[in-house]
This record gives sequence, C-alpha cells and structure tokens, in this order.
Amino acid sequence: MEIHQLRYFVAVVDEGSFTRAAERVFVSQSGVSAQVRQLERELGQPLLDRSDRRVRPTDAGEAILPFARSALAAIDGIRGAADDVAGLVRGSVRVGMVTGCSIPWFLDSLASIRRAHPGVAVTLTEGPSDALQRQVLSGDLSLALVGYAGAPLDGLEVDVVADEPLVAIVDRSHRLASRRRVKLHDLASETVISLSIGTGIRAAFDGLIGAGGDGRVDLEASSPETVLGLVGRGVGVAVLSESMVRDSTSLVAIPLAGGATSCLGLVWRANSPVPAATTATLAAMSAARRSRSVRA
Repeated sequence: MEIHQLRYFVAVVDEGSFTRAAERVFVSQSGVSAQVRQLERELGQPLLDRSDRRVRPTDAGEAILPFARSALAAIDGIRGAADDVAGLVRGSVRVGMVTGCSIPWFLDSLASIRRAHPGVAVTLTEGPSDALQRQVLSGDLSLALVGYAGAPLDGLEVDVVADEPLVAIVDRSHRLASRRRVKLHDLASETVISLSIGTGIRAAFDGLIGAGGDGRVDLEASSPETVLGLVGRGVGVAVLSESMVRDSTSLVAIPLAGGATSCLGLVWRANSPVPAATTATLAAMSAARRSRSVRA
C-alpha cells in the first residue's frame, strides 16, 4: 500500500469523479484509476462504486476513508515536525484560491514567501470555494482563500479576511440608485448579475433567495470586474459586496434587504500539525494584509 494510492482514493471520493480527481492531483486519469484498482486488489475489496455517473465509496470504502485521511495528515505532520527540529523552512505549500479573486495582498504574500524561503515550493490552484475546502480537508491543499456564507466546512480552521453584507450595485442613472435599501422583489424586472456558484457571495445570495422564495441570477461571471463591467454598460443590477465597488465613481452600492453576508477567509485543516512551510505562508499572508492596510 502506497501513500499516493490513498491520496488518489480520497481525491476520487471527494470529487465523485476520476476525471476531476486526476485534475486535482495532477496525474492522468488512467494513472489514478490504475493505482486505486491496485489498492483495491491489495485490500481484497472494491472501494468505489463506479456504476453511476458520480463515483461513490462502497461500504468498505466508507470504512477506510477516515483512516486514509488520518494517514495523509500524519505524513504531512511527520514532514513538518522533521523540518521544525532542523530549523528549516522548506517543503511544498499547495495554495487554493477562489476563482476570479485577485486581492493584492494575497498575490503579494505568494511573492514574498518565495523570496524569503527559497526552499519552499508554492503551487496555486483556482477553483470553486466548496471544492477548495474539500481539498484542504483531504490534504490535497495546504490552505486556501475561500468565500463562504455562514461558516466553512467542519474540520477547518479559518482566519476571517472579510465579512460583508450583500449590496445591489447599479449605475448612477438607474431607477434604484436613490433607494436606501433594495428588496428582492425590486429586482424582479431587472437582469440580475452575480458571481458564479462556488463563491461566498453567490452562496449568500442563493441562501437569501431560498429564504425569501423570490429572485434569481440571470447572468454570472467568475470575476467581480466582469460583473461590474456589465453593470457599467447598463446590462443589469449586480449583487456583490460593497468593497468590490468602493473605488468606483460611476456605480452606486445599495444595501440589500435580508441581512445576507458573505465571508472571505483563509482556511487550513484543524486538529492536525501545521507544517513549517504552511505556517510561514500564513505568516506572510498576515504580514501582507497588515502592510496593505497601513498603505490604504
């Protein structure tokens, strides 16, 4: 039994697909499939049910899954402990970032960790926040910057970067621009634009729609800049957070009734040793945030 076989097995379970698991671990689909089958042969039981469109663990797969996750966490802990004793900061840090996010301090921190610790190999992966959280839990990512509504998944530590209410964003000439507050039914005749599913803002807005029973998203994009560009061209009304339009002089942000908030946070796995390279990266991110805040 090899560690990479356990890693591939956990990835397939988390993603529900050999194709997506292969993309996640940067191995060919055939390679992932072959290694998982080898693991099944060694254990003498099928671990995955491949009969449906979504691959699911069998009873045996469910039984070994927590042990596989613990083994992967332990391996990471062993590597980190050895480096700590040696006083070295080296290894690999696999960072996730919600799609469409381009926060300056986050990019600053990735550059600074490479300069300060040349022995640390940093990789960056974009994706939907819910998928990134699962990858952190499985050990495929060291940490991630994710958006969420309410709270991140159980088993994750979080450093909250932003917690903001949702706003409706319109051009200054729009009929809603003078409103003090916008309700969902005010958007019924509008083209509503927001971020893609998997972002914290979209999760918060979808939750508000579900609670109110009224509303929908007509157009979605992966970046706030695209959403705001559409609003500026008169396409419709955006639902985002206020900070995303703070520097605009042509657009107006109006509080959205219902009290929905979107959070952005750095997450890493709780209740397990944090390798020195990951600790150094988190410290670099904290320093970059403070630096940008002072400059602002």
